[in-house]
Amino acid sequence: MQTRLSAAFLETPAGREADAILRKCVHCGFCTATCPTYQLLGDELDGPRGRIYLIKEVLEGAEPSRVTQLHLDRCLTCRACETTCPSGVAYGRLLDIGRHHIERVVPRTLRERLFRHVLLTIVPYRRRFAALLAPGRALRGLLPASLRRAVPPARPAGAWPVPRHERRMLVLTGCVQSVTAPGINAAAARVLDRLGVSLIAVDEGCCGALAHHLSADERSREQMRHNIDIWWPEIERGAEALVVTASGCGAMIRDYGILLHDDPEYAPKAARVAELMRDISQVIAQELAKSGLPQERTLPGPTVPRGPPRPPARPRPRVAVHSPCTLQHGLKIRGVIEQQLERAGCILTSVADGHLCCGSAGSYSLLQPAISRQLKVNKLAALQADEPDIIATANIGCLLHLASGTGRPVRHWIEVLAEMSAPD
Repeated sequence: MQTRLSAAFLETPAGREADAILRKCVHCGFCTATCPTYQLLGDELDGPRGRIYLIKEVLEGAEPSRVTQLHLDRCLTCRACETTCPSGVAYGRLLDIGRHHIERVVPRTLRERLFRHVLLTIVPYRRRFAALLAPGRALRGLLPASLRRAVPPARPAGAWPVPRHERRMLVLTGCVQSVTAPGINAAAARVLDRLGVSLIAVDEGCCGALAHHLSADERSREQMRHNIDIWWPEIERGAEALVVTASGCGAMIRDYGILLHDDPEYAPKAARVAELMRDISQVIAQELAKSGLPQERTLPGPTVPRGPPRPPARPRPRVAVHSPCTLQHGLKIRGVIEQQLERAGCILTSVADGHLCCGSAGSYSLLQPAISRQLKVNKLAALQADEPDIIATANIGCLLHLASGTGRPVRHWIEVLAEMSAPD
């Protein structure tokens, strides 16, 4: 694609990056075939190719409008288009640049500004979010079924093994996940404990993804710096990895080095943190590969971390796996979760159109509720078509979003794995 970006913008790092991304696009349109919003709305400007043209025009000097902003707002940032693109166009980064540029020049309505401010000042902070959730939980039993499912019930975290191994890994505690589903990280800790690794939780904050995707750049950078400061002492003490059980957070942390590359104090540390980030599925796969265990059934038992696997003595649940966009398109991890669940004895059901987004996409379900709701309906129809006992996913946002639309249990896959591989 030929570009004529303004000279002033081309002199900036963002301008040079955007120009390089745009020049890779060959207008082929393969991306539209896998774009959820294009499939729903049928508008070229609500597909990746159309949005690329909009961003290009703005960066070349065209005056953006509320309509331009709306088409970019409607993008889920699912990055399915990146998986499809034969030219390797980094659409997600271009969208970030375009959105941030337009945010500065196109004023939002008072209602939009207030809603975004509420999201940014409550959701990333555990105590504030927990306080907001508490009344809903207290009245949950009185709510209609549709609203009741939207309020996650309080659940105990479960046992967290006492650190006892020489090998240690950090784990991202998270903001929303730590309040709504604390059992996820505890399950990860139990599984890794049986593999000879102690999982260490420290009191960091939000990964910065919410602020980043709402174009609150400096707030996001502050959150990234804060987390790096919290993690760094453990990294210096030899933590092998930073384990993430929410793929949305993992995709964000993987980009810390890129997003803080111009910060002379934090750039080297951010790059190191990004290098250490591992999704929990990667860690388990790597540990089992190193152990030399057969590729079947359960994890080793707690008393013999490298012992032989045991056939499960419990019923084999039918599990429908929803692979989050941040896992399969962002982190490029595909098939690993499915392999681990099958090894543990689960029966995987078939799921059509597994590449499509469920409509959660961080704050998208709140900012674009109509589109999000239709995508959720479509995704649940695909997930439940083969009558699973459980729907399993790898991201807290997807988990809460899907659970709000079905009576079937929606679980994080690591919780399912921990139960299936636990000693009798």
